[in-house]
Amino acid sequence: MKAEERWQARFRASRMTLPSWARQAPNRAIYRSNATGKWEVYAWDRVTGATRQVTDQPKGTAYAAIDPTGQWIYWFADTDGDEYGQWWRRPFTGGPGQPVAPDLPPGQPGGIALSTAGVAAISLAGEGTFRVHLVREGQPAETLYEHTEAAWLAAMSLDGSLIAINHGEYGDFRHPALRVVRQNGHVVGELHDGPGKGVVGLSFAPIVGDRRLLALHERRSRDEPLVWDPVTGEQREIWLRDPGDLHAEWYDDGRGLLILRDDRARSHLHRYDLRGGGLTPIETPHGVIDEARPRPGGHVEYSWSSASRPPIVRSSNGQVVVNPIGPPAPPSVPVEDIDVEGEGGRIHALVSRPETGQAPYPTVFLLHGGPTAHDRDAFSPTVAAWVDAGFAVVRVNYRGSTGYGSAWRDALHGDVGHIELADVAAVRQWVVDHGIADPGRTLLAGTAWGGYLTLLGLGTQPDLWACGIAAVPIACHQTSYEDEAESLRAFHRALLGGSPEEQPERYAASSPITYVDQVKSPLLILAAENDTRCPLRQIEKYVTKLEEHGRHHEVYTYDAIRGSLVVAERIAQTALQLEFARKHIG
Repeated sequence: MKAEERWQARFRASRMTLPSWARQAPNRAIYRSNATGKWEVYAWDRVTGATRQVTDQPKGTAYAAIDPTGQWIYWFADTDGDEYGQWWRRPFTGGPGQPVAPDLPPGQPGGIALSTAGVAAISLAGEGTFRVHLVREGQPAETLYEHTEAAWLAAMSLDGSLIAINHGEYGDFRHPALRVVRQNGHVVGELHDGPGKGVVGLSFAPIVGDRRLLALHERRSRDEPLVWDPVTGEQREIWLRDPGDLHAEWYDDGRGLLILRDDRARSHLHRYDLRGGGLTPIETPHGVIDEARPRPGGHVEYSWSSASRPPIVRSSNGQVVVNPIGPPAPPSVPVEDIDVEGEGGRIHALVSRPETGQAPYPTVFLLHGGPTAHDRDAFSPTVAAWVDAGFAVVRVNYRGSTGYGSAWRDALHGDVGHIELADVAAVRQWVVDHGIADPGRTLLAGTAWGGYLTLLGLGTQPDLWACGIAAVPIACHQTSYEDEAESLRAFHRALLGGSPEEQPERYAASSPITYVDQVKSPLLILAAENDTRCPLRQIEKYVTKLEEHGRHHEVYTYDAIRGSLVVAERIAQTALQLEFARKHIG
């Protein structure tokens, strides 16, 4: 298979998410798959094996849920791909779809929670306000919570009597508080650990009448599980010896927790026994687990991949749970770990080397988004495409990344953007010194926050980068703030210490448009016309400045925010980026 056919086959190969099932009807499940060329929701009867496509939106479907009784499938409908719309539902067995709350205006989704009693809670943001609504069939939606600071729905108890909400009322959206209310809005309890110590709600115990809420706290500068009864106030902190970012799920009987831990770009599974306090490892292959859930009976199903091996849905009992339709994606190369001393501490990065050619290689630094995310040893068609094209790929988990403790994640204070790029520059120097990267052929690229860092890097480190590729970037923080979705405004305020009016110097100092006159290298910008996260107007302002200074640039636009949900769009954008890189650095 030729290199171009090989990398495109990875994008076209059918993939699927880990199936989620109804608590009281575990043989009824849903998953998302790209089998039709875009990510849509499917129903799966695990007894008969029958599957059925549930959604068909022009730009794909990103959010879906199944109710605990297995009667209904819910999804968020945003036909323009702009993450702005309404929740819909359809019977599991088929039939017409219907809006969940037809009396509510469209908004930005902030979660959905479902109960056995037919009551739903949905979170929508719009016009500067975050709201949580209670929805009963055939009745007008009731506003359960409302505030101008960011909030999102965390969970609902199985009987629907308790609703958990994460919020930033105390001025720190990045470190939220957790509140539990009843259906009438009465506050039952709240956890607020103070500045720099968030509490994030995950799920109520999967037993009708059980009030225990599973959450994550960071009282010791790292994520740790907490089981809380909001009525009595009783808390049980679960101390774990090993570091890393955590997620947790209840076992079906409510007596144990499944702990998913990410550490140094790999995943580990454990069962925690709530009765005896013991922690038992669950054997899994070396790589990354995107999702994991315990099944009734005690075994665990999980979605696994590594940089060299494509995703598969496996079980802890040794079986493959389900295979996607069609041929699998071609494999790729494994990653190497490197550790580089930086001004803020040791930086962990991943390096993927091409199978052909000789070092030093032309090298692309692919910067992750977020910034509260991290690169992992997971299968990536994008990384594999660059490797097949003869590039080494370097991915840096710079300060601001998750997975290395709260202090590393929260290091972006006072010098946002420049802090991350200092770490990227240190790693670049390391791979050049060790003969991996050709210093005259290093390319900076990224999407969303990674695209922002690309623009900022070309302006503040112009001698380091031969060219740059920025997809849906932030180019001007102030203009972006004016046009972006409500949750992104809250993030901006938390990250930069206030609004543009309150912190104009910080917004300017961290904005790529401030340094546009220093850009030397060719630049490709990819922008989405309906983007509410990195709006188009602020990119257009940056491009106008590039033109005024006579800088070489190309711009590609498409008509969605989530081109990544459409396979053909992802292939088109990847081909464009590879061609741009070949043209400018060979």
